[in-house]
Amino acid sequence: MVLTNNVNWFGYNGHMEHILVVDDEKSMLEFLGYMLDTEGYRVTSTDKGKQALEWISQQSDFDLVISDLRMPDLDGLELLRATRAIDSETPFIFMTAYASSETAIESLKLGAFDYITKPFQVEEFKNLVRNALLAHNLKRKVEVLERERIQEHQLIGTSSPMLEIYKLVGTIAVSDSTVFITGESGTGKELVARAIHDAGTRRDQPFVSINCGAFPETLLESELFGYMKGAFTGASTQRKGLFEAAIGGTLFLDEVGEMSPGMQVKLLRTLQDKKIRRVGGTQEIKIDARLIAATNRKLLKEVEEGNFREDLYYRLAVIPVHIPPLRERKDDILPLVKHFVQKCNDRLNRDIQGITEEALRCLEGYSWPGNVRELENVIERAITLETTEYIQQERIPEKVYSTESSESVLQLPVVSAEGFDLEEHLKQVERELILQALELTEGNQTRAAEILQLSYRSLRHRINTLGIKKTELKK
Repeated sequence: MVLTNNVNWFGYNGHMEHILVVDDEKSMLEFLGYMLDTEGYRVTSTDKGKQALEWISQQSDFDLVISDLRMPDLDGLELLRATRAIDSETPFIFMTAYASSETAIESLKLGAFDYITKPFQVEEFKNLVRNALLAHNLKRKVEVLERERIQEHQLIGTSSPMLEIYKLVGTIAVSDSTVFITGESGTGKELVARAIHDAGTRRDQPFVSINCGAFPETLLESELFGYMKGAFTGASTQRKGLFEAAIGGTLFLDEVGEMSPGMQVKLLRTLQDKKIRRVGGTQEIKIDARLIAATNRKLLKEVEEGNFREDLYYRLAVIPVHIPPLRERKDDILPLVKHFVQKCNDRLNRDIQGITEEALRCLEGYSWPGNVRELENVIERAITLETTEYIQQERIPEKVYSTESSESVLQLPVVSAEGFDLEEHLKQVERELILQALELTEGNQTRAAEILQLSYRSLRHRINTLGIKKTELKK
């Protein structure tokens, strides 16, 4: 006996809820089919357990299975066991005339959502169905969000340098050693840090990140170590720091090279003792968090110049990982473009199918001083402006396609016997590069300093020394 009812109703997850009902009592099938139909569900019913299993094997669109426990050809537990070998997600509700039976308890052990005793109250049954469907839909939504989170943070690339990074991530993820990631701004240092965390034994614990260059020394200290009530003006309550928040998981210190000398000392002591002390506090707190640090600066050079502690550097650089700039792995541009097109389509509600060969050649001929982050911005801009199904060259910013090749050989002046003012020429080159970086970042001097691999103070000093006027700086 088969009954199928279709109504125009949509459930929690945006589609018509489809319920399979299995019971060898035809009167119960008719009753449940009518009741669920009036509630707006799509119902498929059968009085044979083997028929139900065949349907479950052939299609996977059942949102709920409601089954009697005792049936002659295939009982409910056997149906559940066989279904779980095919589908581990679909919830089951069992009906039984024996509330305290061992089979009812066994059904819950096997993963059934719940069971209900015959005869049952109609409203009680309706509520049980709604709760089972709601729980199932919420679980699916969480799974979708988790997939989106993984997609958002996944590493993209097929070039040889990226394949080496994948191998290295897999190797070091299982240890708790401190990792030190280097690379230009925009290369994806935090993505690599997240990949290490997600592949390791701490994956189910927090991943906590902070940009050390975004905070002054006093504020960075309270962010990392926390503070006690009354430790400073405005500290009306006590607060845990990020080291405590990351206990059991991973703490990612981005732009660690921007730390002041005082903070370098405090971080070094923390790494040595595995303990912290909140600002204004006296109690030492043990910490257990894997540390991953990153910088876009040449930190060994900073050590040589006395700007960064040598002992802290070697505490951080236990396992060094270097991410090459995008200009050194042009093979990654196409897969990155595909990824960003899909990502922007979802976020901007567009349906761009891809990119033309001409536009792709423009992207591959550019040097990408802003690396992957700049490429993503270019693709988002292009998709926003595009009126066809494919990204056209005209949607690419002029700075990208107007240059025949960003990697062309630097045009050097000719040195004659009459003499050549090297200092003046170097100043002009430096001036032009700074202006290009400022144009690229629309006047954001902090970002321009990152692109040029300078500290913010160094960039400001050069701007003043070279006489670059405010009118030349786009704000």
